[in-house]
Amino acid sequence: MNKIRISAVSYTNTKPFLYGIQHTDIINKIDLSLDIPADCAQKLIDDVVDIGLIPVAAALSLPQWEIVSDYCIGAVGAVNSVFIFSNSDIKDVTTIQLDPQSRSSNNLARVLLKNHWLVNPKQVSNAPDYAQSADEKTAFVQIGDRTFGKKQQYKYVYDLAEEWQKMTGLPFTFAAWIANKPIPQDFMDEFNESLKYGLDHREDLFKQLPMRDDFDLIDYLMVKIDYDLTADKKKALYLFHDYIKAL
Repeated sequence: MNKIRISAVSYTNTKPFLYGIQHTDIINKIDLSLDIPADCAQKLIDDVVDIGLIPVAAALSLPQWEIVSDYCIGAVGAVNSVFIFSNSDIKDVTTIQLDPQSRSSNNLARVLLKNHWLVNPKQVSNAPDYAQSADEKTAFVQIGDRTFGKKQQYKYVYDLAEEWQKMTGLPFTFAAWIANKPIPQDFMDEFNESLKYGLDHREDLFKQLPMRDDFDLIDYLMVKIDYDLTADKKKALYLFHDYIKAL
């Protein structure tokens, strides 16, 4: 049997999944690569991999796609790693610099700016040093491990999953395990069990993870990231797609 090619995001929030994959027999049946979210998505779009833990917005670029797991990277309320950082109130921001590593979170920022905050700042995709700005009215989107410990550094900090919930009443799904072709059911079942193994053994994972003084990794991986792909998270995923199409 040819190995199933899988790309997973390399951020800390994926480590429970990776622990499960690496500590079960599924590791012998796959070719695994670790990537930033945008590259993870592009590999699936280019058919370099069969399954990706991809930002959900990227599914819109696939001619065929299906969700292949009961698990995701999601949040019910604040996620604590997907932010707009700003030195002025969001209503006063004139320019927003987008995160080069992200698609879904940039799109989520766009959706919130238009539909939640009702503002239309200039959007900059390739700012040379996008997470720095001397201009008080320039904000930036940033996601993942680079945000750890950063909340204290800015006067205005907007958690995008929390703002989405304020707007819609729903949780948010940042990334899901998505295939670009039919995958055998027996593989999907075994893969799902491997992911569950990792989630069930997060306490063992914590013994291997270097802890930080400026960020609570245990709270992040046990509470803030909500890994079950519930009916409400699926509803949020499709609603998010609708909002993106309307941008």
